[in-house]
Amino acid sequence: MTTICELPTVHVPSTPRLLSGSFGRLLVTVFGSSLSMYLLTSVVPLYLAASGSGGIGAGLSTGAMMLSAVGVELVVPRMIARWGYQVVLGLGLVLLGAPSLVLLATASLPVVLLICVVRGAGLAILVVGAVALIAEVIPAHRRGEAFGVYGVVVGLPAAIGLPLGVYLTTVIGFDALFVLAAVASLAGLLALRGLPKHASVDDQHVKVLGGLRGSGLLMPTFVFAAVTVAAGISVTFLPLAVAEDKHSVVATALLLQSVAAPAARWLAGRFGDRIGPARLLAPALVLAAVGAGALVLIGSVVAIVVGSALFGIGFGAAQNLTLSLMYNRVPKSRYGQVSALWNLAYDGGWGIGAIVFGAIVAGTGYSMAFGLTALVVAVAIVPAVQSFRNRT
Repeated sequence: MTTICELPTVHVPSTPRLLSGSFGRLLVTVFGSSLSMYLLTSVVPLYLAASGSGGIGAGLSTGAMMLSAVGVELVVPRMIARWGYQVVLGLGLVLLGAPSLVLLATASLPVVLLICVVRGAGLAILVVGAVALIAEVIPAHRRGEAFGVYGVVVGLPAAIGLPLGVYLTTVIGFDALFVLAAVASLAGLLALRGLPKHASVDDQHVKVLGGLRGSGLLMPTFVFAAVTVAAGISVTFLPLAVAEDKHSVVATALLLQSVAAPAARWLAGRFGDRIGPARLLAPALVLAAVGAGALVLIGSVVAIVVGSALFGIGFGAAQNLTLSLMYNRVPKSRYGQVSALWNLAYDGGWGIGAIVFGAIVAGTGYSMAFGLTALVVAVAIVPAVQSFRNRT
């Protein structure tokens, strides 16, 4: 009689789903808040222009929001350490969404600017808090992929909300759009219940700009700031640099850039988890520099479209890689600092780049100014290569 020996059952642990639990709830919150922001990004300037405030008011509204965000980002890590994620993110959702309803009552420039300042504070809380929470709840070996998914969820509202907001002003009017923007942000409060109430470590009291020497954070912060300089310039000035009969080309180019960036951010995260983000950073910067440099040929349709697509790929990849690299170099107690630094580089580079470019282009013309922008990105390749050689 043949005896059949049964082999012992081997239980292979399955990889947990990335989009479940706290991360999935956070993504719902992030999508709604991002949609709220982008629906009004171009609409508030239109609202001010319609009320007679003109271009000055439009520029001040954008500047007020970005400067407010930069200032508040410096204190968000301490807020999280003191009050926890649920309270702080909830505050961010309220500050970003609720002030939109005030626009129903007035288009007064001082009041609108105050609303932009408050919404900028809410934006700062959400972007810093969300990134820090992802780093905390996602295992390190899947962190890059998680940042990539986050990038897609943040990028989709940009691609949807920017054109949709302007279009809806002609369909449902400003008032209904202000309500929609408020609801999109405030609805995220329902998803906060499943998020961690407190940070997992108590010593998140490192100053955002403190202890940078020897931390390994300076290089990726500088590199990312250089790329965001070019990003802010392309979005702000590309429509102004071409003739009116080519505005459809600009729209196509910016759409390609906005789609390519989150896709590249996700792919960079997947491959960065496998081979390390430092290996991919320099190639990403090369693509971004080439894309920015293509705009030197501002009269060429091919250069505008291809250059914007290449820059979108490089910019999206650099977003993920610099962030992953920074988190890989610090303990959990400094996760809040990393999130704040990275977002400071994003908002600061975006705003400063646009301001400086505007001053330069008056004397050099657009081709030369775009060339200088590409040079800024190209210079950032050097420390990225050196960092990979010295410390991966």
